[in-house]
Amino acid sequence: MIFTQKLERAWATSNSMLTIGLDPDPHRFPAELQGRSDAIFEFCRSIIDVTAQYACAVKPQIAYFSAQRAEDQLEALCDYILEHHPDLPIVLDAKRGDIGSTAEQYAREAFERYQADAVTVNPYMGFDSLEPYLAWKSKGVIILCRTSNKGGSDLQFIESTDGTPLYLHVASQAAEKWNTSGQCALVVGATFPEEIAKVRARVGDMPLLIPGIGAQGGDIPSTVQAGRDSQGTGMMINSSRAILYASGGDDWREAAAHAARATRDAINAVR
Repeated sequence: MIFTQKLERAWATSNSMLTIGLDPDPHRFPAELQGRSDAIFEFCRSIIDVTAQYACAVKPQIAYFSAQRAEDQLEALCDYILEHHPDLPIVLDAKRGDIGSTAEQYAREAFERYQADAVTVNPYMGFDSLEPYLAWKSKGVIILCRTSNKGGSDLQFIESTDGTPLYLHVASQAAEKWNTSGQCALVVGATFPEEIAKVRARVGDMPLLIPGIGAQGGDIPSTVQAGRDSQGTGMMINSSRAILYASGGDDWREAAAHAARATRDAINAVR
């Protein structure tokens, strides 16, 4: 099953467009996990177990693992998801951007080492920086387009001679030239719903990964109205900290499940 098929099935079976972002910060872990050598794995595993039924995907952010020298725990976590939640797509948030043999190694890291269904990439170096990922026809390649941070406008709003901002040029390139195997998606931040709508108009029903709700303050109704596709889905709307750290007490699992369900329901309530 290719990534887009797995994602479409997840949208349908979970009745959800929520993606659970995994940004594990040991300083914020509950007391029961403090001091454990496998704390990152156990925290993320528990979060996935209690939230998977409310989600269409899970998105581990690789820096939160590698900074703690916990790549082995990320490998174990991906193995766990594949075994216990096989219908839940894994999006490795790595934002890689390099060329040639280096990009080939990054692709192997994502798709062989971590067995991810998709990976986020940076298109700044052009098509040959994406090509090694696109060679994996069954995998998703999620391209940065209009990011949720304020500084994204520094470059993404630069206009070409015909007045097209760079982020819309990236959207057009992805839809018209790069997506030959139907495996591309785009990252568009929830903090800019007007830009989400413009990207959606450019790319048709291509999936969108949308960070920025929850702790970053993105508005759910505006996001959903701007980003849904012709089928009423089409989005992986990511929430990380608001779910992971819904409680720092003994009820952290229950609080995370409640936050995930409430977010899923808020997304589905938009008409």
